[in-house]
Formats: sequence, structure tokens, C-alpha cells
Amino acid sequence: MQGLGSDITINVIASIIASGILLSAGFLWGKYRERHRFGKRLEEYDFYPYTVNRENFPEFNLKDFRLGMHYFLKNVDPTAARQLIFIGEQNNVRNQLEPAEQKVYERLYAKYDGKRIADDTSEYLENFAKLVRLIGKSFPNIGIEILLHDLSNPSHSLVVLENNVTGRNLRDGATNLVIDLKKRQLLNEDKLNYELNLGARKFKCTTIPIIRKEYGVVGAICINVDANYLTEEILSSAEKVRAFFTTFCRTDMRIDENILSRDEYAKALKGKRHFRDERF
Repeated sequence: MQGLGSDITINVIASIIASGILLSAGFLWGKYRERHRFGKRLEEYDFYPYTVNRENFPEFNLKDFRLGMHYFLKNVDPTAARQLIFIGEQNNVRNQLEPAEQKVYERLYAKYDGKRIADDTSEYLENFAKLVRLIGKSFPNIGIEILLHDLSNPSHSLVVLENNVTGRNLRDGATNLVIDLKKRQLLNEDKLNYELNLGARKFKCTTIPIIRKEYGVVGAICINVDANYLTEEILSSAEKVRAFFTTFCRTDMRIDENILSRDEYAKALKGKRHFRDERF
């Protein structure tokens, strides 16, 4: 009986060990297949097409882009190759490559379904487009512009524009916005509440990058306040100030909904008028 018990114990232990080995092997095989299927991030390759200049700012590197382009034609990596294509389109690479290499790029673009990358980004930005439209329509005609850039196509990036104060049009380009946002990412710096002076015009601006894990910066929401309009036009008379705030506070519907905390709601019922009303 003791021998039988020992045999059973040994068999159980052996089974557990074997199961552990098989489970580990299966996990590692799955990770290998996943990596082989989906690939690595482009940053893991030596030819990531951004280099840091002497001022510690990133710059698009056409030489490294070429290396990546040729590498991914010979070696399959859908993740990194699609990231490379996205960066290439952001930096208008077609106009930077020589004619012979433009053909190579077209092969790469076709191999990894480059058009789908832009389509995926446009679909990803749909909710942001709705967000921009609704915010803009909430504050019309008061000198505050809000817009959305789709940076998968920087030469025609402007896809939503509400309350136009800058005179731009839909499908206008984003100039150096991509590089500027990458600089600020490197510095861990927000592009928040900054001043722009363009000739006689003055703006208060904020730019919010939209970052997607697969591709990096894919879009940006920009808010531009026409500072001169507010300080010179609106503040020029009490009547214009009243009209401004009438427009600012205008609503299109009324609903029953509580957005206050329990404590603030109780104070409101007692007569508290606004968040700085200290009477209660």
C-alpha cells in the first residue's frame, strides 16, 4: 500500500510538472505567434525616422525612413510598417523621395494597405469631430474658434471648424503642427494657453494632441480665442458687453437634471446664486 501511495504521488507530481511545462510552452508559442503576426513597434527598430537635433528636438529623418521602407518590403512587420507609412504621410514623404524611391514607397503602401491607415484614423477621430462640433455650437459668435486636425493627411488636415475667426477653410493644411507636437511630447510640455501675434492680430490658444497607441499623434483639437475682438470690440461699449454675455448664456432647451453635489444642491435650494456666492 505504501508503494502504491508513493507511485500515485509521483504520478500526480509528474503530471503537474508536465502540465506546467506544456502551459508555459503554449504561452511562449502564443506570444511568438502574436509577435510574428502583429510585429514590433517602430521605435524598437534602429531606423525609427525621427532623430534628435542639437537642441534636443525631434526631426524627421528621410535617410532612416528609406531604410525602414526597404526593410519592410523584405521583412514582414504589419505594426511597424504601418507606423512608418503613417509617419511618412504626416511628413509628405512622397515629395521628398526621388522618383525611383517613390515607386518603392508605392509598393510598401500597397503591401500594407496604406489607404486603410488613413481610413482607420478618420474613423477613430469621428467622436472627436462630434465633440468639437458640439462645443463650438454651444458658444457661437463670441470670437472663440474650435477645430479638429486629422494628421493622417497634414496637407489637408482641417476636418472640423466651428466659429471661424482665423479665416481658414476645411481641408487646409496643418503646416508644422506635427513636428511641434512631437517636440512638446519630448519635453513633456502641454501646448496650453499660449499667445500668438500675427501682424496686428492677437490670439489666445490651446492645442490638445490626440494620441493613438498604434500611430502616435493622429490629430489635434485647437481652441483659438480672438483676443482683440474681445478687448477692443466687445469691451468698447456696455451694450456690446451685454450682447456678448446674452449670446454666451443663450440656451436652446431646458431640462430637469441635477449637476450639483448634494451639499451644493441644498444651498441652491436656499438661494445660493453661483459658485462664489458665500452667503450660505
